[in-house]
Amino acid sequence: MIQRVSHSSIYVLDQDAARDFYVNKLGFEVRMDQGMENGFRWLTVSPMGQPDFQLILMKVDGPNIQPEAAAILKSLLEKGRLGGGVLQVDDCRATYDELKAKGVEFLSPPADRFYGVEAVMKDNSNNWFSMTQTKGMPPK
Repeated sequence: MIQRVSHSSIYVLDQDAARDFYVNKLGFEVRMDQGMENGFRWLTVSPMGQPDFQLILMKVDGPNIQPEAAAILKSLLEKGRLGGGVLQVDDCRATYDELKAKGVEFLSPPADRFYGVEAVMKDNSNNWFSMTQTKGMPPK
């Protein structure tokens, strides 16, 4: 029986730049950063409060991706067409202000939604994320 999801991948244009963004702007922690003989780099990060989940920062044109597929993925990233998921926060408005001050780009500011307060941000590879404070969760 499946117990949980432990890893999920997003494609990035540059792994060093992505590592810097997720660690120094979003406050994630590096869980694994290991190169392999074939040039593949296993790079994972996690939110500080969720060490049992790892987000794989997968190089879009790495050795495990066919060149044709890499070109399509790179085009989708450059156009901002890939979503990375939902980042849950305890106070969307405060986190928005904090991240905006660090230079994080937002596609939409915090807004009240039926499910809570949401802002939409993007990483430095143009993956977009919903940053959401769940309804009924008061700011800390």
